[in-house]
Amino acid sequence: MVFLRQQGSSKKRQSSFTSPFPPPKVPKPTAAASAACERPLPLQQPPDGAPEASAVEKAVAILADAGCTLINPAGPPCLPSDHHKFRAHLQQTFTATSLRSDFLAGFSAHIESPENLHRALAPSNPDGYYMPRSDSLVRNLLLVPSIQLDIQNMLLEKLPEYFEVNSGASGTCLSLGNDIARLIINHFRWLDFIIDSDGFNDKLMQVLSICPLHLKKEIIGSLPEIIGDQNHKVVVDSLEQMLQEDSAIIVPVLDSLSNLHLDDELKEQVITIALSCIRTVDGEHIPYLLRFLLLSATPANSRRIISRIREQLKFIGVSNHCASQNKNKLKGKCLVGNTDASVLDTLRSGLRFKNILCQEIVKELSCLNRPQDHKVIDIWLLVLIYMNGESSKKSIENIFKKKIIDNCIQEVMIDQCIHGNANLMQDYFPTFLSITEYLLTCKEPRVRQFGIHMYTSLFEEFVDTFARQEILGALVTHVGSGVRFEVTAALETLKLLVSKYSMDLIPLSSHINGILDYLEAFSIENLQKVYEVFSQLALSANSRANSFGSSVANELMMIVRKQLNHSDVAYKRMGLIGTLKIVSCLGDTNHVGCSEQKSNIKEALELLQTSLDSSKGMVPLLILFYDEMTIMLDRRDLHSSILEWIGKHIGEFESIFLFDLEGGQLPSKDSHGGLEGELWMNLDGDISPICVNIFPLVFSSFHPSLTEILPANFRLLTTIERLTNQGSLGGIDALLGCPLHLPSPKYFSRAAWESLTGKEKHMACLSLYYAANWIRELLNAFCTQVAGKFECTSQTTKEDIITKLLKRLRNLVFLESLLNNLLKSCPISLPELHHCHLEHSGPSSIKHTYAFECLEKNATKKIHDTSSSKIRKNKRMAKSQTSSGTDGKLRQPSILDMFKKAGAVTSQELPNEDSASPSSKTGTSESADQNPSDYNETELDVSAATKTFDLQRFKFRPLHLHCYSILTFSKNQDSCCSDPVAELPLYLYLLRDLQYKLDIFTISGKESIAAPDYAGTTLHEFFKTIKPLFPTLKKHLDNAIRILREGDESCQAHWEMQSVAAGNPSFPSAILSKTSSSSSFIKEALHLFFKMLNLPNIQTDANLLSDLLSAFQPNVVPDNAFSGVEPCPLPNSIEYLYHGAYSYLENFLDMEALLTLESLSSLPQKLTRKPGENGKNLKLGFPESVLLNLRRRLGVSAEKLLKSHWDAKNTEDGLKSKGERLQKILHIYLENSDSTLNLLNDVACSILPQASYGTADEEVHHGFATLCPATYLVWYRVLHEVNLAILNTLVKDVLSGKPIATIGSESTKELLLKLQLSVNVMVSLVNMCRTHDKVTLHAMAVKYGGKFIESFLKVFDFLQAHFRVHNELVIQLVKELQKATRTLQTLCSEAKGLKQMAITSKVPATKRSLERFVFRVKALLLASASGCTFWMGNLKHKDLTGQVVSSQAYLDEQSGNADEEDSREVAEDDENSIPNNDDDKETE
Repeated sequence: MVFLRQQGSSKKRQSSFTSPFPPPKVPKPTAAASAACERPLPLQQPPDGAPEASAVEKAVAILADAGCTLINPAGPPCLPSDHHKFRAHLQQTFTATSLRSDFLAGFSAHIESPENLHRALAPSNPDGYYMPRSDSLVRNLLLVPSIQLDIQNMLLEKLPEYFEVNSGASGTCLSLGNDIARLIINHFRWLDFIIDSDGFNDKLMQVLSICPLHLKKEIIGSLPEIIGDQNHKVVVDSLEQMLQEDSAIIVPVLDSLSNLHLDDELKEQVITIALSCIRTVDGEHIPYLLRFLLLSATPANSRRIISRIREQLKFIGVSNHCASQNKNKLKGKCLVGNTDASVLDTLRSGLRFKNILCQEIVKELSCLNRPQDHKVIDIWLLVLIYMNGESSKKSIENIFKKKIIDNCIQEVMIDQCIHGNANLMQDYFPTFLSITEYLLTCKEPRVRQFGIHMYTSLFEEFVDTFARQEILGALVTHVGSGVRFEVTAALETLKLLVSKYSMDLIPLSSHINGILDYLEAFSIENLQKVYEVFSQLALSANSRANSFGSSVANELMMIVRKQLNHSDVAYKRMGLIGTLKIVSCLGDTNHVGCSEQKSNIKEALELLQTSLDSSKGMVPLLILFYDEMTIMLDRRDLHSSILEWIGKHIGEFESIFLFDLEGGQLPSKDSHGGLEGELWMNLDGDISPICVNIFPLVFSSFHPSLTEILPANFRLLTTIERLTNQGSLGGIDALLGCPLHLPSPKYFSRAAWESLTGKEKHMACLSLYYAANWIRELLNAFCTQVAGKFECTSQTTKEDIITKLLKRLRNLVFLESLLNNLLKSCPISLPELHHCHLEHSGPSSIKHTYAFECLEKNATKKIHDTSSSKIRKNKRMAKSQTSSGTDGKLRQPSILDMFKKAGAVTSQELPNEDSASPSSKTGTSESADQNPSDYNETELDVSAATKTFDLQRFKFRPLHLHCYSILTFSKNQDSCCSDPVAELPLYLYLLRDLQYKLDIFTISGKESIAAPDYAGTTLHEFFKTIKPLFPTLKKHLDNAIRILREGDESCQAHWEMQSVAAGNPSFPSAILSKTSSSSSFIKEALHLFFKMLNLPNIQTDANLLSDLLSAFQPNVVPDNAFSGVEPCPLPNSIEYLYHGAYSYLENFLDMEALLTLESLSSLPQKLTRKPGENGKNLKLGFPESVLLNLRRRLGVSAEKLLKSHWDAKNTEDGLKSKGERLQKILHIYLENSDSTLNLLNDVACSILPQASYGTADEEVHHGFATLCPATYLVWYRVLHEVNLAILNTLVKDVLSGKPIATIGSESTKELLLKLQLSVNVMVSLVNMCRTHDKVTLHAMAVKYGGKFIESFLKVFDFLQAHFRVHNELVIQLVKELQKATRTLQTLCSEAKGLKQMAITSKVPATKRSLERFVFRVKALLLASASGCTFWMGNLKHKDLTGQVVSSQAYLDEQSGNADEEDSREVAEDDENSIPNNDDDKETE
């Protein structure tokens, strides 16, 4: 073999090698050595000959003179006992004489023999005594300076001859004493000195590059003990090149590099090398690489290490089977098994001892916002940090929650961690379980849903008894927490586990049986889940032969029977729910097997009979029983025997609730409770054979509560009828048109009503209440025949049903309007006709009843507080009437006002509109509110909002979602109107009911729930149902607009004709105002549009959003709608639909329209940055020009509304509500302009000072009609709020941007100018206190002024950094702000002196900010090199007008002008000075 010296700085390995040293003078050894290097792996004998023998003899002689016997047949050469003296003698000999070359030639010839070389490398025998730990001859020669380099080269040249001699005869590895190659390397370790470290290092690296793998690892591992500290750079570079060629040496390389004393630059280079190897090394080497990286982490490189590990470490949770198949294909990916466990253990230990790594991981993950940026390893990293201790648990839990809410951590990632990795997960099971427990306690539905998935995954993967017991124990703990949503989620998890692994749970049932001991604390929804869980377990146990789990069934049946026989209604309700759940499981045709079918059905029928018997005589229980039976029939396919039993026991409906008629009339007129009854709302006329016997049942002394169960009983009847007749209700269709037996209409006139007793009024109201609920159930039942749910009726029958449904809806509107009026004079608590039941079909819809119960509680409270609230209201109304002269411009313009302004509405309708508009209190005159005992018959407006009635709406039978299909029905009849206006109140009624349902979904701070009227419908299903109604809603909205623009008088004849056709009694007080119903419909439609735009489901579903926007498109989109938008949107694109809907809504200059426009403008920004769920990300990517155009148009609309005149007459919510609305409009106007700061400066400095605060100005000179003395405070507060928000934004830009010193000059000047504008606004607003003496205004100035100064203090570092370049701007900024600080100081002093508590509470914080401001200005000016000077003294006690307060007047007389000069704060220099006037900053 030939060794070549590397030339220059090149580190590339040559194709052959030559010795880097000149050959010895003796030619034969040199030729032999050359020949040995030319042959691969030579094993040659030393040549024979005289010259060689002579050279060896000389070497022997030289060593003999030094006391060493080289040739020792019995073993290694004999060395003298004093090695130091031996080496010194040789050094002196080689230095003083020319024997050096002779010795090297002889020694080289001597070690040509492997035996001689081995003896020379073996430990010597000092003086003939064997000492195994003594140094060898070669070791001593290497410590002779004059020949060290020659011996090193000689040994390295001999090394290739022994590359393959690494095993004995049996194939086993040789020991160190017999392995010559390893002995040679071992002799280079721990030398006392190295003469030529560079030469030796180059030679060593050359040999290392051609070594076999086993020897290469040996040498690399020994490098820290061989080379000197000055050669680390060359070693690192060489090892990097070797790693690129062969990644198998990664472990010894890392071990060697970790033992080198490297400087910071080389350490970073080593880190880079290690990071580059993550993708290339084999999986078995990953733990060593990770351990090296984690131990090398510093605050400077920890973020880079964590980022590269996250990016390049493909930690995938593949199964063992997949790993074994793909072992050779997964380089850089950890294989499940010991390797995965080692990786996790390495990461865990590294994170435990390097807290900086944990911090960097948290920061790294917190900066990631997109789901695609998150990986499976992120979950493991969070889990490992979570295991470090209590200090990190809270932060990791919060990160988990946030990432789950943002859909960054998804279920599939958890599946990759858990599924197929039971052995790997064994040590981490408690941690995953702990995290899962936390997730199930969170309020957010998405997080709890994720926790449910983790529970089910853990239960599925861990089949051992211990793990499953731990999971069940954790779920039982959740159930016992008492937190409603947590209990619901835990029971939902148990329900899922039972549905999938019921057989596995039977042996573990004892761990969850304790839940049955705490049934009293559960809601109805959770009770159903509990009973469903145990019913499924009991059913599975009975189907198992010799199952020891049959005790579950026995215990369940024992508990249920005890509850049914309990005297307490609450326990009976629990038993009823449990019984029906057991029946639903036993009677389900999908679960019942042939062998146990007969016994199960028999047991189910017995339970049904027991439940019915225990519920008799208790109305709430009967309602619950009927409703639960109805839901059970809708959700399950029950056995025919059960259907027969239900049909048999509801067959009494006709005999109890119906009454036979003769020729469509009552056989005789009789009275009940002193009141006469009549038939109302007869749609079938003389052919009607029956009527609903409501009135007699209400007054019945034997069955007074039967009318309460009528709707629930009828609902069950219709369900059985549909199931037994393929969806048709033809067998009971007579009920749709039959009349209702109610009190005579004559009792509802004002005179007759006042003559009734309290009990008679109560019974009359109850009769109307039961009649309204009966009609609601009629609509629920028969809308299924035309809504496409059941295709079982002919077209003629459908048309007849549609006609009757519209009439019944007209009956319902009339009844509820009448009842609303009656409840004002007779406030009673109506009985609840449905139970609060929430049931859902799967884990995807976790819901609870909390929000609905809050509505119920608030409504009940309002009912009890009716009298006192009306008294207070009347006082406020009387007070407001006295000030109507000054507030005559305060009511926001309505839809009608806008059309009137355009000349489209006549003035003849204005009184009706004012009295019955949606902004009125209840659609009645004020006299009715002032005297609750008076019944108002003069204004029964069927289109007015029934607010008194709405307080108890939750007690009514709900309208089902398919009833909204009535919006698509239109029965055109002969009338005097081209489009019957009488139908508009019907659509308005449905629209209000739809908003009521939508409100339950959007209750502030609560999760999406399913109320009783939804029957388990989720928000997504809700929108799916109403989605086809969008075009119809737009059509009715256009009709309402057209009706308003026509300006005709109220079409009373048309309304009366339709009312009579529907069978409504003739009431002279029942009126319909076209303008009232039309404007109300427009407002409700816009408000509904506004609510839907703000729902999260709309924002993540592109199809739903597109359909909603398409429904509100104008007939022709104006060309100016796209002004400034480049490129112009294509038709039907989402941008085009946005502009179209915006143009359509701009026609309604109204508060509701403005709020809808605001939502429409802000939604694209939300959609652009918010990812969707379930693959429904909109990915809109709105152009900036589109967003700017929408904002500009929104600001213009708000400006128009602010400049329009608001009428204060009959304002809905008084001055407070007007202030809130005006405040919202002002925010929209100011925040959606081209330059908010410039507009704010113009309003605060020019417009606001023109408005008088003390008196009412009849003429508006500034152009804003809404800016008047009554609204001055609202404007003042909003300007302060917006200005403070702008300043905080500027401060954030300064602090979170580039380093202060690196900000460009132009950017700095722009920021300073913006700060100047903001300061100008603040100064103008604060100085208005000098002309306005209202305490409220002064309190606002002190509050917001102090906050402004506090925020302004944060920019002083920025001002100081740029003072030299922009000193004029900075000084002008400070001078201008001095004007406000002086006023604030005066306001604080006056407030303390006058004891104005509204102000003094805000003084301490403001004073602290003012004092800090003074000292920061002083520091700013003194720290600058411009020669500024600064004086600070005490303020004189002056009032807002600048006059010295009398209590301190003597100070001025005594000290004169001298004291005045000393009390001022001045900062001045030659060119830039701050004048010493009364507005200078001073401290008190």
